[in-house]
Amino acid sequence: MLLSNMAVNPKQRKAIDEERMASLVAFTARSLKTKAPVPFGASIYNTTDGTMLLQALNAVSKEFDPSSHAEVRAIRLATKKLKKLSLKGYTLYTTCEPCPMCMSTALWAGLDRVVYGATIEDADKHCQQIYIPATEIVTRSDMRCKVEGPVLRAECYTLFTDPTMLRAFGPRAKRKLK
Repeated sequence: MLLSNMAVNPKQRKAIDEERMASLVAFTARSLKTKAPVPFGASIYNTTDGTMLLQALNAVSKEFDPSSHAEVRAIRLATKKLKKLSLKGYTLYTTCEPCPMCMSTALWAGLDRVVYGATIEDADKHCQQIYIPATEIVTRSDMRCKVEGPVLRAECYTLFTDPTMLRAFGPRAKRKLK
């Protein structure tokens, strides 16, 4: 069965997106049992046939690289795996709305769609964020990519509020949980 946007009705698309996001939440949640927990995960799927290409986690602290966000890592790994710069024909799923850097990388890579879970506002309750919505990055670009979300927002947000993650955020975390 083809999974392209033309072959799938909105109800089916929603179910597919929710299934893939639930899988990504489970993948990302495994990091909460490690010494380096992260709430940010990303996966890339073939838009047409639905096969998953790969998954990645945020590795900013692990790699001492402020650009090592889950989305950027997934895109880097995918282009290397495919041995091409274009990810046209692929969809990126991410547990949190992409920051401007990540959304710009998605545009440069030519992704068809970006589907996110938690919002920038959700993430900002716990860690610093740049308040430019992913859709605004697309609007200001001459490159196109559909941005859809939030999908399973509550489930994705639980990654941020897990006690292990709250301890990992530590005193640097913003505590706007009222």
